[in-house]
Amino acid sequence: MLGEPLSPLRLKRLLLTGAAGNLGRELRLRLRRYCEVLRLSDRHPMPAAQAGEEVRIVELADVAAVDALVAGADAVVHFGGVTDQAWAPVLAANIIGVYNLYEAARRHRVKRLVFASSNHVTGFYRQDEVITVRDPVRPDGVYGLSKVFGESVAQLYWDRYGIETVSLRIGSSFAEPRDRRMLATWLSFDDLERLIVSSLTAPIVGHSIIYGVSDNRATWWDNRYARHIGYRPEDSSEPFRAGIEAQQPTLDTDDPAVIYQGGTFVTDTAPST
Repeated sequence: MLGEPLSPLRLKRLLLTGAAGNLGRELRLRLRRYCEVLRLSDRHPMPAAQAGEEVRIVELADVAAVDALVAGADAVVHFGGVTDQAWAPVLAANIIGVYNLYEAARRHRVKRLVFASSNHVTGFYRQDEVITVRDPVRPDGVYGLSKVFGESVAQLYWDRYGIETVSLRIGSSFAEPRDRRMLATWLSFDDLERLIVSSLTAPIVGHSIIYGVSDNRATWWDNRYARHIGYRPEDSSEPFRAGIEAQQPTLDTDDPAVIYQGGTFVTDTAPST
């Protein structure tokens, strides 16, 4: 059950891309409270529009369709894209698609975006390291590489056109953590909402990057340089620790998925985030 809205923010029209995805479906329920109209898009079918919603099926690589999608939006929460490790779908959705989106935002004078980046832009740092957003990127595959591109597009469009973006390097956002890695990377759905609302309501963000993570006891990511956004996580993976450690009492410390922060994404297959 959803709690009270976190802000009196009421945008006229908010665009959520990727609305048919796992997080998109969750955000559809939550973000409609912060706007008069929530415009939802995805390449996949979605449930019919409810009161206060608009539903559009759009391929992000389609320039004209993306332009029409962005027209009339006051802000964009961009969760569209693919987590594929194959180049062709990543190129179409995550690279061509994000460029199309920012070009449409420029043409239609949208001034604030929230971009779903990923922890996989730094996935080849070790799990015994703590990093900040000022450390160099170390993507762990073509998916992470595409998110590096997206962050760079966001920086360019801030520097050149004054379009503000908060890039969220999302950890592992599920109803609860699923393994010992996620004890460090977990982002609760409530904290995800807090993070997005903070990103939309902070007075000035320029291009800010922040790791999307809850207040976990173990962490690899230091968010000191994004405190101006006002995000304060309230949930923690700690209540799940005993059960998860009982399921995974030992780890193979020679396994790259255990050594590196990106987990299974540092290998050729990527079943989870």
